[in-house]
Amino acid sequence: MFSVREIVTRGGTLQYREEYFTGLKCRISPDRSKRQIDQPLYVPPGHIGCPFCRENIFSVTPTFPDGHRIIRGESVTFPNLFPFGKDHVVTVITRDHYMDTFSKEQIGDALASQIEALRSFEGYPSINWNFLPSAGASLVHPHMQGLCDEMPSRIVGNYLCAGSMYREQQGRNYWDALKEMEMASERSLFGDEIIWFAHAVPQGEREIRGIFPFSSLDELEPYIDLLSGDILKILSLYRKLGTHAFNMSLFFDKADDGDPEYNAFCSFIARINPNPLSTSDSAFMERLHNEPIVMTLPEDLGRYYRTGKM
Repeated sequence: MFSVREIVTRGGTLQYREEYFTGLKCRISPDRSKRQIDQPLYVPPGHIGCPFCRENIFSVTPTFPDGHRIIRGESVTFPNLFPFGKDHVVTVITRDHYMDTFSKEQIGDALASQIEALRSFEGYPSINWNFLPSAGASLVHPHMQGLCDEMPSRIVGNYLCAGSMYREQQGRNYWDALKEMEMASERSLFGDEIIWFAHAVPQGEREIRGIFPFSSLDELEPYIDLLSGDILKILSLYRKLGTHAFNMSLFFDKADDGDPEYNAFCSFIARINPNPLSTSDSAFMERLHNEPIVMTLPEDLGRYYRTGKM
């Protein structure tokens, strides 16, 4: 289901990997780890003025059309003030401005709130998390983001096509074949209902994938407790490896499609630890959805070149 082409360079061995049915590619250069570009964790100081802290959150964040926010446990959910999707919601996970270790209840409440908010929208939903500035988080305060668009993001579209193509060519379900392959491989991690493994063609450092036994967001709720525990296992693994920053995305099919050739899945990638010299404008959309978020209109850039005005 994927190819590996290996070459030997002056600096070590390099692998080119590609998934056959999605076209996703990566290059793996293990010797680059010798550069030791990652640094000990540095958390930007202070929470004064943070809109997600309790002294500010209920006065500066927007509400849903009915005038309310979703509150569950410590979590608070509301529409994104600066959306980059048709429907875009934010769930602040914790009361504390910064946490490096989460409880199952905190993760579960945030996931349940995301489900509640996203259920009211039509389209292809996803649940996402940028943790720390070097992973593209604009705020240190831990928060998830839910998106729902009329069209699937690029990576979901790739796998929808892959499922249909695999059925046509191989006569069986793509995801069943993938789970069988990964459970029998050296990449297998853990899980029976949700299958977790190190992705063979990683789209980021230390990518971990989980395949769900369903396709749509509506089917996630019974798995919240299990998924919350699994997320904590993955974060624990990252911490043991010295990684603190990460991106996470959960990808779902449309609720009314029930496509038998698609399984919902989750991806994690590790990011460089934040340090005083690092920040990033690359977050879950760029790294996991394969769709960059851009702030400047090309036409405005052309106008600025010609006139000096945006």
